[in-house]
Amino acid sequence: MFNEVYDVIVVGAGHAGSEAAAAAANMGSKTLLITMNLQNIAQMSCNPAMGGIAKGQIVREIDALGGYSGIVSDTSAIQFKMLNKSKGPAMWSPRVQSDRMRFAEDWRMLLENTPNLDFYQEMVSGLIIENHKVVGVKTSLGITVKAKTVVLTNGTFLNGLIHIGDKNFGGGRAGERAATGITEQLVDLGFDSGRMKTGTPPRVDGRSLDYSKMVEQPGDDVPQKFSFLDITKPLIEQRSCHMTYTSPEVHDLLREGFERSPMFNGRIKSLGPRYCPSIEDKINRFADKDRHQLFVEPEGWNTVEVYVNGFSTSLPEDVQFKALRSVAGFENVKFFRPGYAIEYDYFPPTQLQHTLETKLIDGLYFAGQINGTTGYEEAASQGLMAGINASLKVQEKEAFTLSRSEAYIGVLIDDLITKGTEEPYRMFTSRAEYRTLLRQDNADFRLTPKGYKIGLASEKRLKRMEEKQKASDNFVQFFRDTSVKPEEINPILDANDSSLMKQSDKMFKIFARPNITIDDMRKVESVNDYIVDNNLDDEVIEQAEIQVKYSGYIEKEKNNADKLSRLENIKIPKDFDYSKLKSMSMEAREKLNKIQPVTISQASRISGVSPSDVSVLLVYMGR
Repeated sequence: MFNEVYDVIVVGAGHAGSEAAAAAANMGSKTLLITMNLQNIAQMSCNPAMGGIAKGQIVREIDALGGYSGIVSDTSAIQFKMLNKSKGPAMWSPRVQSDRMRFAEDWRMLLENTPNLDFYQEMVSGLIIENHKVVGVKTSLGITVKAKTVVLTNGTFLNGLIHIGDKNFGGGRAGERAATGITEQLVDLGFDSGRMKTGTPPRVDGRSLDYSKMVEQPGDDVPQKFSFLDITKPLIEQRSCHMTYTSPEVHDLLREGFERSPMFNGRIKSLGPRYCPSIEDKINRFADKDRHQLFVEPEGWNTVEVYVNGFSTSLPEDVQFKALRSVAGFENVKFFRPGYAIEYDYFPPTQLQHTLETKLIDGLYFAGQINGTTGYEEAASQGLMAGINASLKVQEKEAFTLSRSEAYIGVLIDDLITKGTEEPYRMFTSRAEYRTLLRQDNADFRLTPKGYKIGLASEKRLKRMEEKQKASDNFVQFFRDTSVKPEEINPILDANDSSLMKQSDKMFKIFARPNITIDDMRKVESVNDYIVDNNLDDEVIEQAEIQVKYSGYIEKEKNNADKLSRLENIKIPKDFDYSKLKSMSMEAREKLNKIQPVTISQASRISGVSPSDVSVLLVYMGR
């Protein structure tokens, strides 16, 4: 049936698998995407939204490199919000509410229109390994498919076990069976594995809710979009979300079911996501709080199904129902399905290289929840990087990695392979030490040239980025070169309670003041004329404003990143034996031998490796 040898086989078609397959195929590799159900490609298993704090930056980075998540987020959006606008631009994070059905459909259409990509529906039950190298996969029907590389993106399906109260059953997602065979084989090959937990809230009938008792949460007045390409457009019409709260009565009703909760009676032994806890976990950990927010999110333009964000639970369905009916606006709620928890296998990501290729098996890549992460965006970015590197390996080209100062994707992967994770890993802006450089607005400047160089980002995308960069740089230079007289600027300064000017000065200095905005500067005739004459769009204007206002911070962070890159350039020989460095601590030697860092910089970030240990290493390396 499958006579040809594929360059890349991707197992699983969630967010990681879809990005991996698209990247590999778009880079010219003959690719096969195998999944248990082709109807569920890129399904939003949990909340119907993309982006958010730090996650929005990741989606923009995926888009800048030539991935599809940003485009699909735009075409399927029903609401757009830029979060954290009251803070500095390093914290601004785009987020869309999505039409769940349209999101999956748009992904499938994009994949079906991608050259070099084949599809097959079946469960992969094992890998074909020869001399520590992957050479193909086996399916549950006994079919073997040969490949030069394989990317595993199994999500929550590896030995998945679903819990609802005192009931549990095998499954990778509601209504879908678990995947078996792969974990056992990988453990036999020498991999370490573990178990993690995640959960999802009930889905309810929106017709049974009383929105008048809730707080409306509309989208932005002037919505933006994710993709840097002009093939997608900002929303004109939007759908609102709503917010309501739990109460002491709701908490008491939930507590009645604790003895039947798999979280508290010992049936669930694995760790769930710290920053997205279940409702029972929240009222147990934060017993002093008498209410918690619930976000009521529509699942699409035309469906009545609603997602109850904040009410993730594995309590018995009767307890869920009774407690939710005591929430304001939910008095007559009807369930589409109850919430549940799911336990699944993962593989500690310290077993991977920066390319996401495993250290034990040549040509085998892991991406997504198999690496211990949580979230569509984290999964998609790993899939993209694994697909890129699998393709580059087949083409015998240099591997592609991103550093911590180049992208949130670089921070994510470095955190995973250097520090590992014992609970579902979620990205936050606080994890990135260079977040002033890694903003959502400049992801194209940072990454599109790199995406173009490896053959993923199109020439059209590169040219659009270069035009935007040139226009914003020229606008910043205009402010540096052009002076303004006191009589023209002082009325504007006075209206903003900003100190007045006594003599002419460059506009850059005025614009750099924290309380002066581009709208203020446009009241200066020469500024408005420049914008009109050069036909500058909002993206260019916003980019120039950020460059002016944060130039000092950006320059300082660039200098810090340059210092770090010196340590990144000091390579450590492969299979270096740290046990011979007797002046180094025992813990450091053990950790370094296990993780085998590639550079001195990576070694310095490993938990248990002190600055003095790094000094010993530098001395040994002749530095």
